[in-house]
Amino acid sequence: MSAVRILGEARRTLSDGGLRGSFLVRDLDSGDELGLDPDLEFPVASLVKVPLAVATLERVHRGELDGATPVPVAPGRITTAGPTGLSKFRHPVTVAIDDLLYLSTSVSDSVAADALFDLTPPAEVTAELRRLGFDGITVRQFASELTRTPAERLGPTEAHLVHSLAIAAATPGHGHPVPQLDVTRANAGSARAFVELLQGLWRPSSVHPATAARIRGLMADNVHRQRLAPDFASDASRWSSKTGTLLNLRHEIGVVEHADGSAYAVAALTESRVPAVVQPEAEALMAQVARTLRDHLRIS
Repeated sequence: MSAVRILGEARRTLSDGGLRGSFLVRDLDSGDELGLDPDLEFPVASLVKVPLAVATLERVHRGELDGATPVPVAPGRITTAGPTGLSKFRHPVTVAIDDLLYLSTSVSDSVAADALFDLTPPAEVTAELRRLGFDGITVRQFASELTRTPAERLGPTEAHLVHSLAIAAATPGHGHPVPQLDVTRANAGSARAFVELLQGLWRPSSVHPATAARIRGLMADNVHRQRLAPDFASDASRWSSKTGTLLNLRHEIGVVEHADGSAYAVAALTESRVPAVVQPEAEALMAQVARTLRDHLRIS
């Protein structure tokens, strides 16, 4: 089947499931790639925690930060469903920078991420990415902004109303009255930008080798495995990833490494037209499309 036909079917599959998406799969060694609207910019939700980890670890390796430094952290005390780790804590704790990196990246703990953002603010994370040569990701907001949407001000029985707002109020250019969903105000990036970052973490680049190795390990330890992992993880392959979820946005970036030595970077950024919080069908469709693109690259 030709690449054109595969992409056409992928677009129809997503549309039939109420999704619009930006996908890119790249062979990390040959550079061959296949994508569906890969340059479309999205608010990136918790995917921002990977650039945050890059910037933090680069500062550690320059001696500006010490990974063993203890950091006092106030409890998140968030009671709504979704947030993890320190975000749910009721009492203050002290956590080392190294351990905040684990909580932020592998557990997707936004309170831990904001403790790291206090050390390296969003503008400095963006500047660090630019220094390393990654131009497609812009960091503007602390992670706590992800828990300050209209969803947190309404009860669970009204969640569909918030999703309806998220869907209906978006502009064709990804503007939005909800700042976390507006690409000009939120943390933003494209599938291509994140694949470029994954390339820099898995293959020699401007990123310090110790930074890259640590982030590969943190992404391998990702506890959120419901989205693309079922289609990429197996006894003969390793799936290392980071998810991002915010209202009607569902994203995942990752690298699948096969026993034969081949490796593919995958980025799937999507938005749903279905006003529902729980959408396992959307998760499955994302994985199906990403796997189809990878399979075509692998056999071509």
